[in-house]
Amino acid sequence: MALLQKKLFSEIAKERNQIHEYTEASYTVFSKDGQTIFQLDTFGTSHRKVPGKISQSLQIDKEMAEVLVQKLRFAFNID
Repeated sequence: MALLQKKLFSEIAKERNQIHEYTEASYTVFSKDGQTIFQLDTFGTSHRKVPGKISQSLQIDKEMAEVLVQKLRFAFNID
């Protein structure tokens, strides 16, 4: 599990990029100590040792959400 933080988030250039296989995902929104968190969980595919088990969890707070919305709007040319 990882809580993303603005100061530890940067763009890198990769030489090899690929589109990954589709997988099941879910999200939850919760508050902890007055802070709202958006959590995105992905689950192991049928090829994994334990299919359906949570594979990755990313937590996003308000500051990081603002950064991601800005980056996504730019990447996909959304007004």
